[in-house]
Amino acid sequence: MAYAYLFKYIIIGDTGVGKSCLLLQFTDKRFQPVHDLTIGVEFGARMITIDGKQIKLQIWDTAGQESFRSITRSYYRGAAGALLVYDITRRDTFNHLTTWLEDARQHSNSNMVIMLIGNKSDLESRREVKKEEGEAFAREHGLIFMETSAKTASNVEEAFINTAKEIY
Repeated sequence: MAYAYLFKYIIIGDTGVGKSCLLLQFTDKRFQPVHDLTIGVEFGARMITIDGKQIKLQIWDTAGQESFRSITRSYYRGAAGALLVYDITRRDTFNHLTTWLEDARQHSNSNMVIMLIGNKSDLESRREVKKEEGEAFAREHGLIFMETSAKTASNVEEAFINTAKEIY
């Protein structure tokens, strides 16, 4: 299928925050509660339409483990957008955002659009990071912010599409 634009996205964040689940929910409209750790990178793609233009999103889902960090850095090249993901039920994943953001800014082009995503919003009862904290971090660093649930599909579509609108 023909498209007017191709936008490369990279999904980054600690291991276990739901990066692969967000990708699967966006590309296949399904949730897989258990899957193997991502080794290196996995890919997904989907066509979307913005202002009547077909845009292909090529999405790179990266490994969150520290041991893959040096490989992952090369994936930033040519990325128009990044989804920086943390798990609202795990404070440590939020605390590591600064490191991920520094990596992203250092290894990508300066006008890459970054959306901060607080994932697993369906687990409200286990929340360790308040929504306001995510909003404040995003504001402070000039990021777009959204909370999502890959499990219920809440805001998943919007996260990918709103990032594309910012790029477009």
